[in-house]
Amino acid sequence: ETSAIFITDTPNQIKKKVNKYAFSGGRATLEEHRELGGIVEVDIAYRYLTFFSDDDELIEKLADGYRKGEILSGEMKQECIKVLQNLVQQHQARRAEVTDETLKKFMTPRPLER
Repeated sequence: ETSAIFITDTPNQIKKKVNKYAFSGGRATLEEHRELGGIVEVDIAYRYLTFFSDDDELIEKLADGYRKGEILSGEMKQECIKVLQNLVQQHQARRAEVTDETLKKFMTPRPLER
């Protein structure tokens, strides 16, 4: 198993990979995290969200809550998992709609129109 998330991964594979391999910016203990807050700059789940989520309000809310210690690493990972699972599922659905005819149309050499 690799830590890379592929567009062919199942929702369960995505969940396992994020939970197992995504480095957390959380503190060593729950008490410390609640007191000092998390470090979003090194939190991989948060970084993924900044790339793959279109919801700027959600990202800002998560970052603020994480820095204040109101949001835990597990909660950040759950948000990341949700976004990645949705993104990959949408891609897989669109990919399944591609037929041999569609592929042939795009791969056939043709003159460029100007």
